[in-house]
Amino acid sequence: MQELETSVLNKINLWLQGSYDIETKKEINSLLDSGSFTELTDSFYRDLEFGTGGLRGTMGPGTNRINKYTIGSATQGLCNFLLKKYPGEKISVAIAHDSRNKSDYFARITAEVFSANGIHVYFFKELRPTPELSFAIRQLGCKSGVMITASHNPKEYNGYKAYGWDGGQFKSPDDQMVMDEVSAISSVDAVKFNRVEENIELIDESLDELYLQKITELSVSQEAIQRQKDLKIVYSPIHGTGITLVPAALKRFGFTNVHIVEEQSTPDGNFPTVIYPNPEEKEALTLALARAREIDADLVLATDPDADRVGIAVKNNEGEFILLNGNQTGSLLINYLLTAWEQKGKLTGNEYVVSTIVTTKLIEDIALSKNVSFYETLTGFKWIGAIITELQGKKTFIAGGEESYGYLVGELVRDKDAVISCAFIAEMTAFYKDQGSSLYQAMLDMYQQYGFYKEKLVSITKKGKTGAEEIKALMERFRTNTPSSLGGSKVVKLKDYELGKETDLITGSEKTLDYPKSDVLQFITADGCIISARPSGTEPKIKFYCSVKTALPDKNEFSAKDKLLEEKIDSIMKDLAV
Repeated sequence: MQELETSVLNKINLWLQGSYDIETKKEINSLLDSGSFTELTDSFYRDLEFGTGGLRGTMGPGTNRINKYTIGSATQGLCNFLLKKYPGEKISVAIAHDSRNKSDYFARITAEVFSANGIHVYFFKELRPTPELSFAIRQLGCKSGVMITASHNPKEYNGYKAYGWDGGQFKSPDDQMVMDEVSAISSVDAVKFNRVEENIELIDESLDELYLQKITELSVSQEAIQRQKDLKIVYSPIHGTGITLVPAALKRFGFTNVHIVEEQSTPDGNFPTVIYPNPEEKEALTLALARAREIDADLVLATDPDADRVGIAVKNNEGEFILLNGNQTGSLLINYLLTAWEQKGKLTGNEYVVSTIVTTKLIEDIALSKNVSFYETLTGFKWIGAIITELQGKKTFIAGGEESYGYLVGELVRDKDAVISCAFIAEMTAFYKDQGSSLYQAMLDMYQQYGFYKEKLVSITKKGKTGAEEIKALMERFRTNTPSSLGGSKVVKLKDYELGKETDLITGSEKTLDYPKSDVLQFITADGCIISARPSGTEPKIKFYCSVKTALPDKNEFSAKDKLLEEKIDSIMKDLAV
């Protein structure tokens, strides 16, 4: 044990001697006996950080792991916050979980702690998507809610997403207050684990019905759907919660020819048919694409385990299925919605759309061309949800999206929603097919009209304590030694969202950025490229978002222009030297 740092060893001993269950202590002793000091260090060198969105990490014993005690402490802290914020009021919360291993168990622990603190719990009796949890909070008049999920992370992970009264993730000042209350839980003995049965109420299928009904009411192009109702759609929930609502939503919209990937239709936290249950990854769509080729489908849809993100595939001009990235799908979806609204005479000048600072600028161009207001937020749907809440009753939210495959149509929820998105992507496909076109052709038309934007995300994983230190050092290097040029173009502007300032690197002038603090750097080049560096808030990664643009006067030049832009991005990444 001499190979363990004293601080780590002290934490281990606290767990071995404290009020933890026998199974947890056995696991810790087993790691000690086997000399697994690296794993023990990663498990105990810090407390798993409760960020503005909650917790996410690998499962196992330890202060830096997802387990009964870190989940319990987070919930106790959230309880303490709610009891202080709403003194004397009847407080209720909603809880849901996805298909991950132990998600149902962690959801029960969460419910028990809330109930033991005198808080009424609305508990989904079966797994349900994250967006329905957001919907439930608002529909049931809750003050908060919790979703047990680790989104698209590998099977070893789980997580805890905390929501406020509006169905969105907590915002300032509440987010910091919740984090302070969670960090103040210094002992597991402070957590109330004793379930109070009368404080827990099961949510039945009637909420599903209401959610589906309200989604269907948002539909814009029902006539096109009726003419194209036999559109061939392949859908995969990738072993997640999407199976509970996506097929039902497609049916409600009027689609009659939906083919579910049977091998991936059963919820399973081991995700046996994929390496990562991530619809961004082509490998995760292998079975769906095979089925699509078999039936000559018009559209492929795949959702992540908690069904808040969706990836799609469409046929190109050669009849080959290609995956669209999050920026392409988001731009297409918003372009379709604004076009359909315009055709129906629904645009009044009071509508708006939202995207984030690392999402394609194409969305802004589309919105402004239609006289629709555009808002840009920090990365993460909590910020999009915050704008919807702020503008509710003042302006009409049409849609929002971010590059990480998350989109929302309408104001029913305050988080990204793959159930709604799948329905509207299918509607969009029917709309263009009804005009003798396709999603691929619609994308080329969009690029021809607004310019060919190409984005690429490059993620570098650096795990554990040393990885976190390397990421911090990398960001500091970029701050103090800004690249002079990227991709053959001079860097003319630096936006530092942590320091809240934008610097003109030619004149040296500075101006304030009107955003909350966030550890993001953006380099803007003379030819309009935007490169963003951002440590992930939920994974041991640093992410680089590259956005480049050129004109596309002729759609036949798409492949050649695409190659040039790809080379430009490669050149930029080489210059970053990461």
